[in-house]
This record gives sequence, structure tokens and C-alpha cells, in this order.
Amino acid sequence: MHRVLRRVDGPPGPRMRVDGRDVLMLAGANYLDLAGDPRVLEGAHRALEAHGAAAGGARLISGNVGVHEELEQRLAELALQPAALLFSTGYMANLGVVTALCGPDDHVVSDALNHASIIDACRLSGARTHVFQHNDPEDFERVARALPARGRRLLITDGVYSMDGDVARLRELVPIARRHDFWIVVDDAHGIGALGEQGRGVVELEDVGVDVLIGNLGKALGSFGAFVTCSHLVREWLINRARSFIFTCALAPSAAGAALAALDVLKAEPERRTRLAARAAQLRSGLTSAGLDTGLCQTQIVPLLLGASDPTMRICERALERGIYAQGIRYPSVPEGTARLRLTPTSAHSEADIDECVEVLVELVREQSRAPGAERAVNWGLA
Repeated sequence: MHRVLRRVDGPPGPRMRVDGRDVLMLAGANYLDLAGDPRVLEGAHRALEAHGAAAGGARLISGNVGVHEELEQRLAELALQPAALLFSTGYMANLGVVTALCGPDDHVVSDALNHASIIDACRLSGARTHVFQHNDPEDFERVARALPARGRRLLITDGVYSMDGDVARLRELVPIARRHDFWIVVDDAHGIGALGEQGRGVVELEDVGVDVLIGNLGKALGSFGAFVTCSHLVREWLINRARSFIFTCALAPSAAGAALAALDVLKAEPERRTRLAARAAQLRSGLTSAGLDTGLCQTQIVPLLLGASDPTMRICERALERGIYAQGIRYPSVPEGTARLRLTPTSAHSEADIDECVEVLVELVREQSRAPGAERAVNWGLA
């Protein structure tokens, strides 16, 4: 099956219209249901009216407007960092940070399951890249010990791994990195806003400090764009050296205004994170109780691991027909033999929504497991 673009219509929420069908939306990243919140929309409208539909240029030329600087200050405060810098996308933030901080004489150490944008950033930096086994502090220690003394050292990892939903073991990784004189960069695109008592993400959960924290505005915060929090010195360096910041148009003011409003809701309504965690736990429990495999997930990203690509994509299509949008993920997005449905509940889903999702998926997996040749395609693991 070739990859295709799906048509998604309607205001963001727990139920949407996908390819002409009204379905439960379990394939998005609107984790706190803020993308359609009236207060967030009003924040976007205020910025739109004040600054227009576009910033009108790169920030170093004509595109630096007040709403950008206000948002950066608020994001730095959220992350407990001195400074912040906006980027147009999470991909561009990773490219900008790694290529600005590292060059051919330097060493980047990267988790084996880091996001594609991190992998591309490492390649483009020209630095020598070393990969350690996924979320394995002992293997990171082994790699760190073997590095030559020359050059800068940088550890980069996701905070929440986007395909498996597990959390970086920063409490163990950070002390190792400090002992070996590493800069520590964490891309917490899926953790910011969604995890931690204050919504500061995985660094809050793990109670650690890092040098550079990369976050996303288009997921839990319901807007668009990305940001980097860091020291004032690193921010100045990025402004002057990060090509994906320098050579692009600034973030649309409406996106920045929406994110500012979302930060207000994030602070005022911590119960959204509580509901999100409860729905994710309910989903994991329902699937695993039926004998299905959700891997090591600990967050609102819940993979239903199925194995072979073709039956996984058939289940994906059948689920859509039955009113559940849970996107199938296959090679090369994940390693061969680890195809899965990637499920992402939100704080707006009800217990009944999750029960419906579990019931449909268990039925479809049982149906597929009885298909001719299914036993050779995958270990379905049904109870």
C-alpha cells in the first residue's frame, strides 16, 4: 500500500470527519484539546488584528514583532530557562540547534529511536554521530567513554519517543553526560504541556536540568511552530548561526497569539493533563487486558504493536470504516516487523470513547488473526 493523504474536516476535537466519515480522532496531537478552544482562537484573532496575517519577513530583517518576544518570555518561564527562541517548526528547531552547536570536529551521541528530524540534523551538522541503544544508560556510558578528547560533545534525545510513547531516562542519562562533559539537548515535542505537574514535560517528570530544551507549539499547546529554551548566550549564538532560523519567515503572529492563550489555559486548568493521563491509562489497560501489545509506552502515545505492515494497514482501514481513526505506522517510519497502530487519546475523550475504541480494535485484530496466513505474518498475542 502506498502512503496517501487523508482529508480531515471540522473543528479540532475528539470526534472529527476523516475521508468523509465521522470518526473518533485518535491519530492527532491535540493532546489537551486546545486547538479549538475559544480562548485560544481569541488569542489568535487578537494577534491577527494587531499584527496582520503574516510577520512579513525573517526576524532578523522585518519579521520580529512584539508577540514573538512576549511568547518567548513566557516559554522561558515555563521551562525555567533564562531565554527562548521561536522556530517555524519542530523540524527546523532541531536542524538549527544541532547544526549551530556542532561541526566536523565535534561528536553527537543520539538515541537509536530519535525522531527523523534529529537524525537529519546530526547528518547535516557534519559532526561525527554515535548512536546508543534505545533508552539505555549503560550503552550511553559505553559510547561516552570511547569518545576522543577532542571536540565538543553533545547528547541529544527525544523526551517522549514519538512512535513508542516511552520517556527518556534522563535521571540516569544526565549524570553520565555531565561526568563526560556533554552538552545536553532534549527535544520534548510530545511532553511539553502534556506531562509534569506544571506541564514542563519530561525534564519536570525526571527532575533534571538540561542545556537546551526544544518544544513544540503544535501539539499540546494547540497552535503551530516550535521553540528552544536555553541560556542567553546560546540564544544569541542560535540567532547568528542557526540557518533554519536566519533564512526563513517568522512565525505567523496568529500562531504566537494562540500559543500565548494556550499557556494561560495550561496554567489555569491542570486537570486537562490529569484527564489525558487517565484516558491513556484506560486505553493501555483495555488493550493489554485483551492480550494485545502496547510496548513500553508510559504516555498519551499508545502503540498497538502488530508486526507486519500489510495486515496492520488493513486493520487501520477497517477501523476507519468502523468509526475509529488510528493511523497505521510501518517501515521506514518504524523498523521492519514493528508496524503498529499509533493511538493518541486526548483530554477531551470520554471513558465511553476509549471503551468503544478498545472494543473495535480488539474485534478487528481477532478478525485479522483468523485470516489465511495471519499466523505467519505476526504474533497477534490475543488472550
